[in-house]
Amino acid sequence: MKVVFRVDSSLQIGSGHLMRCLTMAERLKKENDADVYFVMRALSGNLIDLVKQKKISVLELPQAGSSSALSGYAKWLTVTQEQDAAETIASMKAIGTPDVLVIDSYAIDIKWESILRLHVKKIMVIDDLANRKHDCDILLDQNEYLNKDKRYEGLVPQNCKLLLGARYAILREEFYKAREKMRLRDGKIKNILVFFGGSDLSNETIKALEAIVLLQRQDIRVNVIVGQSNPNKEAIENFCKKNNMYYFCQIDNIAEFMNQADLAIGAGGTVTWERCFLGLPALVIAIAENQVELTVNCASKGILVFLGDKSKVTTTLLSKEIYKLEGGELLRLAQNCLIEGACYGRKDIFTES
Repeated sequence: MKVVFRVDSSLQIGSGHLMRCLTMAERLKKENDADVYFVMRALSGNLIDLVKQKKISVLELPQAGSSSALSGYAKWLTVTQEQDAAETIASMKAIGTPDVLVIDSYAIDIKWESILRLHVKKIMVIDDLANRKHDCDILLDQNEYLNKDKRYEGLVPQNCKLLLGARYAILREEFYKAREKMRLRDGKIKNILVFFGGSDLSNETIKALEAIVLLQRQDIRVNVIVGQSNPNKEAIENFCKKNNMYYFCQIDNIAEFMNQADLAIGAGGTVTWERCFLGLPALVIAIAENQVELTVNCASKGILVFLGDKSKVTTTLLSKEIYKLEGGELLRLAQNCLIEGACYGRKDIFTES
């Protein structure tokens, strides 16, 4: 089986889309002996080298400057959908017709997919937004929206197979192993994990660290994880050194850190399901507009505390929220996560599709 992924990473896009595609790709290679290729453009802050380190072939698209004619998510491609589609087709000529083309980009819709339709056997789309039409055979949305069964009505073909909800969460093997060793939390805060994704352009990481310093709790171990593309990583590392915190960059064992933690401070998105799967309570700050609705839904289930958009959350507010959590409230969140996370990632995306 030959599988091609069309996905990008950059300072603007972050690393979440790429990381979930890498998880799928590695499973396909291991369990299905698939030939896997990634079609990517070398955008600023890309992680193409990381993909190559995983021994996955990358078909690189030509570099292009950003176009003033593009707006919103369309800017992610840096070219029009028509041009990106044509360049993708050209890049695949050397490998032959893929059995499956997996697309993970908010910038791509039916316009791009229809152009590729004659050049692939099957198209799979990974989406979270449900805000545009798709020409695909399979659509995966791992998010637990309250109206998940109706969100894609009229946006996909009638015969499209929908894989919806966190039971289809794309979790790396390390999370399944970590869950087997998961400890029961007691409501005390002795270890805090701070992680805001690969880029964190607004530097919410420093905001969280300053909030922890305000607590004046020398007994709390603080593990801070950043991505290689984080533009503030040096300043964060220096802050950690000065305040007896532990700094880690571009790790591949975050599940281990989650298991050790009593509380996480971070963003919404894919990491929500990872934290919950390991029973880890979280204080969440939305760093992108598309994280708000989902995080509100999760907060209503009692599996995290949503503090709001990054522009509304101050260091002082965050410090007070950490202080308020310790004890019964933190224990309640942990118990809710254990129950909710038990059904996550239990459906096999590949056999069902």
